[in-house]
Amino acid sequence: MRFEPGRLILHRNVRRGRIGWVRPARVVRDDDRGLLLWLARHTPVVDEVADDGRGMRTMPFAEWITRSYRLRVVEWHGPALLMFLPAGAAHSVWWFRDPVTDVFANWYVNLEEPGVRWDDGAVAGVDVVDQDLDVVARRDRSWAWKDEEEFAERLAFPEHYWVPDPAAVRAEGERVVKLIEAGQFPFDGTWCDFRPDPSWTPPRELPVGWDRPPVR
Repeated sequence: MRFEPGRLILHRNVRRGRIGWVRPARVVRDDDRGLLLWLARHTPVVDEVADDGRGMRTMPFAEWITRSYRLRVVEWHGPALLMFLPAGAAHSVWWFRDPVTDVFANWYVNLEEPGVRWDDGAVAGVDVVDQDLDVVARRDRSWAWKDEEEFAERLAFPEHYWVPDPAAVRAEGERVVKLIEAGQFPFDGTWCDFRPDPSWTPPRELPVGWDRPPVR
């Protein structure tokens, strides 16, 4: 399954069959190397929150798993993001921009299960399982692990957590670190100067079908 450039699709995170977040993004390209997406600022997005409105990262995981949840629509106020999902890989790479100068700032490696695509015609997307442990890579290709404490905390609750093999997650991160240190694709400067099509304005609302059942 390939998506046409310019098409608006849904990049969704799934946790044990439940939607964790939804981000509408434009397809920049989709080829043998993988899927490249653009998330514009001010795009309406969805986040899962607890019954009291707090997000998962604002409370201990032991408390999060005891609460009920709802999905909340908000506006994406973070930086515009270029996101690359390499074909078959258990990670994605994000290009962050400086919020003031709008130039490339750093890479962010999001460790996740390989995305599963779906296409209902009027709406389409890719569902991933975010595995929480991440790697931040700076312009000089120095790097650091991110969210190690959260990863360890949640692993203590295997009956509720969505990461069955933490060793495989870390091994994938270590594999990508070798690419970072060597300056190999996609950490070789590719797409660091990317500019989106001016016609790619943020959608005013989420497309109908954004909450269709996950495919994972």
